[in-house]
Amino acid sequence: MQPTPVLVTVTGRDRPGVTAAFFAALAAHDVDIRDIEQVVVRDRLILTVLLELLGDTSALRHSITRTAGALGMEVEVVLASTSLNPATDGRSRHHVIVLGHPLRAGAIGHVAQRLAELDANIESITQLAVEPVSSIELTVSISDPLALRAALVRAADETGIDIAVEPSGLRRRAKRLVVLDVDSTLIRHEGIDRLADRAGVGEQVADLTRRAMDGELDFESALRARVRLLAGLPVTDVDEVRDQLELTAGAAVFVRTLRRLGFQVGVVSGGFTVFTDRFVDELGLDFAAANELEIVDGRLSGELLGPIVDRAGKADALREFARRFSVPISQTVAIGDGANDIDMLEAAGLGIAFNGKAALREAADAAVNVPFLDSVLFVLGISGDEIAEAATAAG
Repeated sequence: MQPTPVLVTVTGRDRPGVTAAFFAALAAHDVDIRDIEQVVVRDRLILTVLLELLGDTSALRHSITRTAGALGMEVEVVLASTSLNPATDGRSRHHVIVLGHPLRAGAIGHVAQRLAELDANIESITQLAVEPVSSIELTVSISDPLALRAALVRAADETGIDIAVEPSGLRRRAKRLVVLDVDSTLIRHEGIDRLADRAGVGEQVADLTRRAMDGELDFESALRARVRLLAGLPVTDVDEVRDQLELTAGAAVFVRTLRRLGFQVGVVSGGFTVFTDRFVDELGLDFAAANELEIVDGRLSGELLGPIVDRAGKADALREFARRFSVPISQTVAIGDGANDIDMLEAAGLGIAFNGKAALREAADAAVNVPFLDSVLFVLGISGDEIAEAATAAG
């Protein structure tokens, strides 16, 4: 006898024992469970079970309906498609993470319409968080993943929300090491611009910084030119600037959550060790790489010591830290904002542009454009509940 595929959907007020009662009813029949999903929204339970039945469908329907009636719930029992394995039709699963501040119904509808145009099936929708931004995750099956990413990039531009796409599977939750840029990523400022203001060369340095971050100038030559303009600045001024630098909103939550979840977290900066040392201590970071300013007689000499952490150097640092902690490069995440982060994001298993320049957004796997660094956690599949749990555990 061939088994009959059956889809059972139960809805009603949630309370303890509901799931147990329905599976006790199923246990009285010769069934194999092939798929299951249960969600609770505002005390409203939705339980869906896909099963294969050897036996009488009407007997199963009667048993399930009787159980639902006793619990005051509604149930639907229908014959399902003969294909119970979605992987056999050549479609692949992907996670689509949508971020908005706020997240409007029209924007979600726009994304859903773009998915429908691609013949992509939305298998589930989960609320990840409402603070600091609203975030939902859609699990989508589709036959053309490249078309999915391209269509959602356009949808993000059309709606003004952030949309990230990641393949489903073990690799998504296997990320173990996260590397952050510092200036305009971990912190709100460009540290060198703050030093330049103290040295009275703010406009000149800011112009060089902007052109380097946009990819118009070679990073190393632009960095050396900016540092030469700082020659003579007292170290006391440098220390004051360091102490006044402000973390990006959500940065402390971001690092704390990842470290509580067992990630290695660190920074790779085209800026200076005098700044990164502060945040290694303050946030408990696992590693850092940056450029070292030369100091002579208590003042900046206008030169740098050692090799330069430039665009290629950032990618090299990522690989080195991955080796140090025995983490495969596929299990790394890199986050940055400027053109000098491109190589690092392309080398990582997942590259995320955080309020990134256009050149970086084109190279990144995902782009987040809200002003809260902890919103990047949602792209990694970490929910608001998990963030709150990590906060509680940290006291």
